[in-house]
Amino acid sequence: MIIAVDFDGTLCEDKYPFIGRPNTELISVLRNANRFGDKLILWTCRSGRRLSKAVSWCEGYGLSFDAVNENLPEIIERYGGDSRKIFADIYIDDRMKEPLSLSS
Repeated sequence: MIIAVDFDGTLCEDKYPFIGRPNTELISVLRNANRFGDKLILWTCRSGRRLSKAVSWCEGYGLSFDAVNENLPEIIERYGGDSRKIFADIYIDDRMKEPLSLSS
């Protein structure tokens, strides 16, 4: 499974351009999903130095990504390029209408 997750307001409290308090529950769920073979994509509007800080912040919480603001290499290969649309099975964002539970 491929999970794309937003940063501001999702992995952390929305304090852009700063980084807010961590959403430790979601971080834990995503770390476990990754351990069980799910692929993670950081899907954020941050760029440049602010993006680098966000990635480092996530690493500090033991959360690493298979891609950042781009598709996974196997998706790029399958479709012959990297479109602007990120391909994922699950999208987690603070703009979601209903809460999501990854545990079934």
